[in-house]
Amino acid sequence: MSENVYGVIPHTGTVGRSALVLSAEKFEDLELYVPVFRLVEAGWQVDIAAPAPGKITGESNWYYVIANKAIDDINPDDYDLLIIPGGTPEGAPSTIRKNEKAQDIARSFFRKNKPVAAICHGPWLLADAGLVKGRKLTSYWKDGVPETIRAAGGEWLDQSVVRDGNLVTSRWPMDIADFNREIMKLVAG
Repeated sequence: MSENVYGVIPHTGTVGRSALVLSAEKFEDLELYVPVFRLVEAGWQVDIAAPAPGKITGESNWYYVIANKAIDDINPDDYDLLIIPGGTPEGAPSTIRKNEKAQDIARSFFRKNKPVAAICHGPWLLADAGLVKGRKLTSYWKDGVPETIRAAGGEWLDQSVVRDGNLVTSRWPMDIADFNREIMKLVAG
């Protein structure tokens, strides 16, 4: 029997598909955990990548997860889905959006038309990576996120979930049911 360790996501995918989550300190707890658990439930292998492997704490300062990968060590070709959760504006979203390797990973997913899902402040990474021009998407409605999306050429919509091709976006934790539903539809077909 394997040892149970708090914060370690089960990495026992049974369906031969894998997802990558890009995050860092001060992620939004629900926006990371709920989609991850939905994918694990469906048999996916899920890896959490952060600037360095190890413990990253959510913005609640209570929940944490163990990042089992460093962003710099990621080969995007190893994954079928990219998830970008939000968090405290000065926390995970700011850290990830400034990370050149994270931007390169997102660009690789878009070049290959692979599924990408971003919620809350997560779309900042996509805007900074030059991936939202001509796209419809949503995000958290404050902290300059819609303005960043528009400045990068995206069309920001105030909806619980927006799907545009390979991209699914949502606004905040209260939209996670819609977010997860659209992710699962996107990866099903």
